[in-house]
Amino acid sequence: MDTLKPVFLVIILLFSIITSAQSIVGKWKTIDDETGKTKSIVEIFMKEGKAYGKIIKLFREKGQNPDPICKECTDYRKGKKVLGMTIITHMVKKGNEWVDGEILDPNNGKIYDCKLWVENGQLKVRGYIAFFFRTQTWIRVE
Repeated sequence: MDTLKPVFLVIILLFSIITSAQSIVGKWKTIDDETGKTKSIVEIFMKEGKAYGKIIKLFREKGQNPDPICKECTDYRKGKKVLGMTIITHMVKKGNEWVDGEILDPNNGKIYDCKLWVENGQLKVRGYIAFFFRTQTWIRVE
């Protein structure tokens, strides 16, 4: 039995590495799917069994307001600072995906249905209305 302990420890370690690699929790660098530019760092966290994401860092170009507010938002986030804003809400895990939540684009104030999943170590973020959607690929930040 003592000779099997190291084997079990290795199996447990490998399982935890694989599981954590598939987790959406953590910090992600957002990449604009139209321009290919880095836009922000979003931290995804769990609250009461659901996943949420908030902007913790913005990458602004020269001439852009370094601390913008969401002028276009139409809900409780209207007039609030984008930095620190929760933009992903109420995501529920179903199989290998997170669904039934929403994502806000603070640039235009629009709120989209959202689906998240990990693919090849990257986070796929899909915002959609009916059959129309856009998918971004976000990169994990260590």
